[in-house]
Amino acid sequence: MSAWETLLGIVGMGLITALTRGFFLFPKRELPLPDWARQGLRYAPLAALAAVVVPEIVMTQGHLISTWKDARLFAVAVSTAYFFWRRGILGTIVSGTAVMLALRLGLGW
Repeated sequence: MSAWETLLGIVGMGLITALTRGFFLFPKRELPLPDWARQGLRYAPLAALAAVVVPEIVMTQGHLISTWKDARLFAVAVSTAYFFWRRGILGTIVSGTAVMLALRLGLGW
């Protein structure tokens, strides 16, 4: 690619990014949303988090894990139990990380 093509690509991507991110800032008044859309948007952060986290837990190199000897499964079970017991985010992270570290270093999983 030439320098002009590279520059054109960078400027084009910058404009597209600014347009899509600033789309809701352009109107002078608030855009009306139907109630069903407003209710659906309440669950968008949870759905996005699940879409990122769940494949990391149950898949390895694009395939479902085939054994129970995976430290991630036990770390998720312990951290989930801790969260429902104490409702604390920091303890949830620490307990899951401790179990995963113990199983990986101790048993070599």
